[in-house]
Amino acid sequence: MNVLFVCTGNTCRSPFAEARARQIAAERGMTGVVFSSAGTVAFGGAAASEGSVLVGIERGLDLASHSSQPLTRELVSNTDLILGLAESHVAAAIEMGGAGKTFLLDDYASLGKSSNAVPDPFGGDLAGYRDSADDIDRLVALAVERIASAKPLS
Repeated sequence: MNVLFVCTGNTCRSPFAEARARQIAAERGMTGVVFSSAGTVAFGGAAASEGSVLVGIERGLDLASHSSQPLTRELVSNTDLILGLAESHVAAAIEMGGAGKTFLLDDYASLGKSSNAVPDPFGGDLAGYRDSADDIDRLVALAVERIASAKPLS
């Protein structure tokens, strides 16, 4: 199964979500799931933001080798599950052919009980990055649990 996290620039939220999902999956011994990330307005090859790298280090995640990629129709086509960090990311993926497999991360993680965007910390202070990371940690853990238990996507 291929799971794609999507944010705006693919330098803050989605790379953090990707790294955290990989960490949780490794801890659980999950196999057969590949996590990646992309951005709706990303330029290919950008590094993760300094704030994301620093908060990642605090949490045992290595984002130093991250290289951003734009969300494309091909990427959407080759992905089984797309999790957007905000509604605009969901809309962009659906527009590129992701209907039926694209969800807001909070909506997917909560089984439809809530649907809040994860705030974008870009350009803010380290506290903002930590707040977003707290949300992502919680939601990604729930999403990976749902994936592991093979609950339906909709």
